[in-house]
Amino acid sequence: MSNALITGASRGIGKAIKYVFEKNGNAVFSPSRSEMDLSSNSSIKEYVDSLDCNIDILINNAGVNNLASIDEIDDESIMNMIQVNLISQLQLIRYITPGMKKNNYGRIVNISSIWCEFSKEKRILYSIAKSGISGLTVSVAVELSKFNILVNAVAPGFVNTEMTSRNNSPEQMRQLAETLPIKRFAEPKEIAEAVYFLASEKNSFITGQTIFADGGFSCV
Repeated sequence: MSNALITGASRGIGKAIKYVFEKNGNAVFSPSRSEMDLSSNSSIKEYVDSLDCNIDILINNAGVNNLASIDEIDDESIMNMIQVNLISQLQLIRYITPGMKKNNYGRIVNISSIWCEFSKEKRILYSIAKSGISGLTVSVAVELSKFNILVNAVAPGFVNTEMTSRNNSPEQMRQLAETLPIKRFAEPKEIAEAVYFLASEKNSFITGQTIFADGGFSCV
């Protein structure tokens, strides 16, 4: 049995990831915001220090996507989006990996987005942060591979989640689905299964990759 730490597991993709890991017999740690506030580096460290076991699997899933144009963003929103979506992932990797190194084993999956490589209006900060995750994933994978710690990212496309419905009207969602080669949005469990494979012992060689789980969005 592995110990897995999954952030943002209360809903959407994170909730589906948690379910898949628990179904496969893993012990899952999924802290609430009151237990670990990703906007606070001290809170992140305090939570990790409070754990009484090593973490074998880290899934950096939590994120925010507050839409704003270049004229609408302010210093506070810039810092919050980058902190929660990127810096918190780096900090968790920083604090969790010493135990992985000691055990000569670990799996890390960072949840990115298609907006790491593409973008649209009002996704400036989100795209900046998610692009950073690609760089984080590659660079950490290079450093940690010799310790049998594999690091990858999954970049979901359009998924039937609360965040997607909040940022798109039903008509927009219908139109978006028609633009995809697969002609539908993903269900959270489909993304979760991809994450689970990368984080499992079945993955013994893939590292430093960003896997686009986007129904063909990036192909057209």
